[in-house]
Amino acid sequence: MKKRALILALAGIMAASLTGCGSLKDDAVVVKAGDEEITAGVANFYARYAQAQYETYFASYFGGDDMWTKNASDGKTYEESIKETLLDDLKNMALLEEHMKDYDVKLTKADKKAINDAAEEFDKANSQKKKDKISGSEENVKRVMTLMVIEQKMRSAIVAEANVNVTDEEAVQKHMQYVEFDYTASSDSSDSSDTTVSDDEKKQVKEKAAAFAEGAKTAEDFAAYATEQGTEAKDATFDSDSVSPSKEVVKAADKLGEGEITGVVESDNACYVAKVTSLNDEAATETKKQSLITEKQDKYYKKVLKKWKKEEKITVHKGTWNKIDFTKLSVKAKDTSTTGTSTDSTSGN
Repeated sequence: MKKRALILALAGIMAASLTGCGSLKDDAVVVKAGDEEITAGVANFYARYAQAQYETYFASYFGGDDMWTKNASDGKTYEESIKETLLDDLKNMALLEEHMKDYDVKLTKADKKAINDAAEEFDKANSQKKKDKISGSEENVKRVMTLMVIEQKMRSAIVAEANVNVTDEEAVQKHMQYVEFDYTASSDSSDSSDTTVSDDEKKQVKEKAAAFAEGAKTAEDFAAYATEQGTEAKDATFDSDSVSPSKEVVKAADKLGEGEITGVVESDNACYVAKVTSLNDEAATETKKQSLITEKQDKYYKKVLKKWKKEEKITVHKGTWNKIDFTKLSVKAKDTSTTGTSTDSTSGN
């Protein structure tokens, strides 16, 4: 997200029609790295902003209104898992601010004006009662946005020194057309949940795929031939590490030259016939190259932060941080897409 868009998102969609209140002291320190401190008020507003995104846009995927008490994949509740990530964000932001001089990073007049304007917009859009619940004072809002802008600027400065390069050989993507022949049950069983495929049924599917593969060898146009045979050819770009449409197809196709056909390739749920149409799909290769560059830059960025964490004394006041409770205070984002009227809803105790 671009800096300006990030600021507008923070100030523009945040809403607070809330109930419930904790005993959070606004100026208590949650994180300290070197000389830089992040107070409870700043930490609370940052956490509530993230909470609003999850509750508004992702709650249906994570369990609805009681999502925060449900178990995440890492064995923690969603609240514990997300708050752990957010606390790490706060540590990183404190460290990045501490090291601004190392990279000659400064906020410009344009940055400061954008932050001030957005904070004013947020202030006008929310009542005092709402702002109090999420530590949404003008000072805290400006501080959070300042930290987020610093984070973006510092990340850009840090990855710039990484001097990351990705060769065409590293990124090259091939292209294939393929037809998938699913193993489908044709059992007369009265149990509609019975999806077991018999060996005989699999054999029939394989024979159909084999007949297609034989005809495809002499077909001028693989996709057109697939259509003539009442099926459909799909496209995929791949390298040796790809797993789609299946790792078996990728392994077989990766051994072929341009224009060659795999024959029947079996997997657990289907069998395939594929034709390699290009050994270097230029568009896909460029996309992969950019992806690898970003991946390497991110790795370098994390390495720098890890080094700083070992060198700097970072203090976390867990007692204060733990007072920020997602289960007792619900935060929803404000719909400003057309009319600017709020559609937020809340719950709490």
